[in-house]
Amino acid sequence: MFLTKRLGIDLGTSRLRIAVPGRGGQIVIDEPTVVTLSTQENAVLAAGSDAANMVGRAPESVSVINPMREGVIDDYRIVEALLRYYMGLVVGRFNLVRPEVMIATPAGVTNVEQRAVRDAAEQAGARRPAHLIANPLAAAIGAGVPMGDARGALIGNLGAGRSEAAVLSMYGVVVWESARVGGEVVTETIADHVKRRHSLLIGEPTAEELKFAAGSAIPVEDPVRAEVRGRDQSSGMPRSVTITANELVPSVQQVLQTFVEVTRSTLERTPPELTADIIDRGMLLTGAAARLQGIDAYLAEQVGIPVTIADNAEDAVALGAAEALDNLDIVGPNLLAQESVLGAAEAR
Repeated sequence: MFLTKRLGIDLGTSRLRIAVPGRGGQIVIDEPTVVTLSTQENAVLAAGSDAANMVGRAPESVSVINPMREGVIDDYRIVEALLRYYMGLVVGRFNLVRPEVMIATPAGVTNVEQRAVRDAAEQAGARRPAHLIANPLAAAIGAGVPMGDARGALIGNLGAGRSEAAVLSMYGVVVWESARVGGEVVTETIADHVKRRHSLLIGEPTAEELKFAAGSAIPVEDPVRAEVRGRDQSSGMPRSVTITANELVPSVQQVLQTFVEVTRSTLERTPPELTADIIDRGMLLTGAAARLQGIDAYLAEQVGIPVTIADNAEDAVALGAAEALDNLDIVGPNLLAQESVLGAAEAR
């Protein structure tokens, strides 16, 4: 338990991360956004890693549920239960003081989706009102991008359920674009490839491991090799194959091409004054998918600007949300503007 009443939350499609502010922030919760339910009593049996370990192994009496889809809430009740449980672990379940929270939300959610996030957090025990911040802004703050001046910064946030590109300046989102395609689709595409190429059926956890062990956006001279175990499509018997990183390049590029188009669309709508800044500074990548081998080189070639991967790519959003709470006097005036950005998808 941490003696804090302020939490930065990255409520992601595949993982829930909670950070506390101070000295650059600290990740205190990093768990899969998964729960298991008893199908008879409809009661939560396990959450996080304990639940994720049951994927593909649970009996018929147990349902494994991911309550987030493409970056937004798919099952409100389960999300509320997850937030209540993990916020309670951080601040104490019997603490009478509600924590102040800043929740990072994709820059393309509707007003209804935005309200669902805020309501779930408040019902889970957060102080009212729960603050919302756009993912790209939180990622930039968490990655240490200088935001106080009028120079433009391009952030690419590659989440599990959504990919976003945004131009930021003076703690505000100037231009943004997003697509409901992310790391989960890369995982699915890799599983499909293994099935077609090797007649081997593998589960989502295995495909996810393969993605980060051997997934590459560009061909390399000495590709990584990974052994994959699954079920033979014809015989139904266990079998293993060796897969190289170069073999997975087309599958990875197929999905990344959507993010390339998102980035190009963002740059096409960027004011000329900020475009010059972006040419100099390039694009900063955050999100778990930024770990894919060669992704920076591939995107730089496709988009035509330098691309850098943040040192804390996976944690940047949660850390930035926490730091924003620590600097509400600076970031606060823009949060209301960000909330209008969050709901702008309805008007587009």
